[in-house]
Amino acid sequence: MAKQAKTAIKKDNKGGADSKVWTKVIKAVRSPKSGAYTFKEAIVHKDKVQEYMNQK
Repeated sequence: MAKQAKTAIKKDNKGGADSKVWTKVIKAVRSPKSGAYTFKEAIVHKDKVQEYMNQK
């Protein structure tokens, strides 16, 4: 009979459902001084993505 691993993954979906409502957003921002683009990353709630993209 095989032993069960102590680090076995438990089937607890408490955090899994909550993580599906968050989105990683990458926004290109142009520097007024040099004209080069930089990228800003943020983790935003999926309902607030358009608000984040429209803000300056």
